[in-house]
Amino acid sequence: MAVKARLSVYLDPELMESLAAYADRRERSRSLIAEAAIASFLSPDADETREAAITKRLDQLDRRMNRLERDTSIGVEMTAMFVRFWLSNAPPPPESERALLRKQGGDRYDAFMASLGRRLAKGPKVRQEIAEDVKGANE
Repeated sequence: MAVKARLSVYLDPELMESLAAYADRRERSRSLIAEAAIASFLSPDADETREAAITKRLDQLDRRMNRLERDTSIGVEMTAMFVRFWLSNAPPPPESERALLRKQGGDRYDAFMASLGRRLAKGPKVRQEIAEDVKGANE
C-alpha cells in the first residue's frame, strides 16, 4: 500500500456538514471523498468528460426537437388537408337552416373539445396510431 501524505484543510461549517453527510450516505471516509473530489478537480479529463456529457445531452435534445417539429408538421398538414377536403365537398346549407346549424355546430364543437381533452389526458395519441397503422399495412 502506498504511503499517503497528510494534508490539513479548513472548511466552512456548512461544507464540512455536507462532506460528512455525503461520506455517511456512501459509507466511505471523509478523506476518501475529499481525495476523489480533489483528483476530479485536478484531472485534465474532467473538462473533456463534462463537455462530452453536455454534447451528448444536446444531441438528444436536438433529436427530440426534430421529432417534435416533424410531429407538429404532420398534424398541421393533416388538419389542413381535412379542412380543404371538407370545404370542397360540403354543400352550403340553405339559408333557412343556418341558425339551427350554427347552434348545433357550437354544441358539436364543445363536445369535440371535451373529447379532445379526455383523449389528451389519457388515451393514445393519433401519431402513435398512425405509426401502428403504417407498420401493420407494411407487414
